[in-house]
Amino acid sequence: MTATAPQMRILIIEDDRESADYLVKAFREVGYIADLASDGEEGLSMAETGDYDVLVVDRMLPKRDGLSLIGSLRDKGNRTPVLILSALGQVDDRIKGLRAGGDDYLPKPYSFAELLARVEVLSRRNVGPAEETTYKVGDLELDRLSHRVARGKDELTLQPREFRLLEYLMKHAGQVVTRTMLLENVWDYHFDPQTNVIDVHISRLRSKIDKGFERPLLHTIRGAGYMIRDGIR
Repeated sequence: MTATAPQMRILIIEDDRESADYLVKAFREVGYIADLASDGEEGLSMAETGDYDVLVVDRMLPKRDGLSLIGSLRDKGNRTPVLILSALGQVDDRIKGLRAGGDDYLPKPYSFAELLARVEVLSRRNVGPAEETTYKVGDLELDRLSHRVARGKDELTLQPREFRLLEYLMKHAGQVVTRTMLLENVWDYHFDPQTNVIDVHISRLRSKIDKGFERPLLHTIRGAGYMIRDGIR
């Protein structure tokens, strides 16, 4: 074990007392600091206020489920690595957990040796730079934490889905974003609903961020998708 290993702080969010006590004891035995929350609300509060290196989160929790907890943290800019534990181990379950903001997913039952190895990998990822909280394209700026959007001196009012759509487009500025990518990452659809929901929201968003401005930033790439970019021809 390295000299810095005992400094690792882990928050375990698990409602099964026997499992929780086992994990706390096992992590402490290898020299880590391990705290425990027994429901989703307590876990969210501790994760927001504590300085943890890794969160180990059970998916099915009382008061607030694990995926909702993770989503709330990510929406507030908390990038602490999360390992999800769950009895739901099918491929679709794992994909849903990762797309909700989890960094790793370990189905139950599991071995502690594997869990420990995965936690240590996640802790090493956390030393890198934090994800951007502000996106800027030309004179358009989006603040992910305050949910503020402005173009030049004009502050823009977006509905939640419009904000999420713009956030995804700006995160991938200069890249073509396909309809499938938008359905999966903005609407959480993993099938084609056969509606014009994307067209409607793109139109509304374009009217808010481009109308009245000299240079359009939101572009439709015929036959491919959409792109946010300054100065495209």
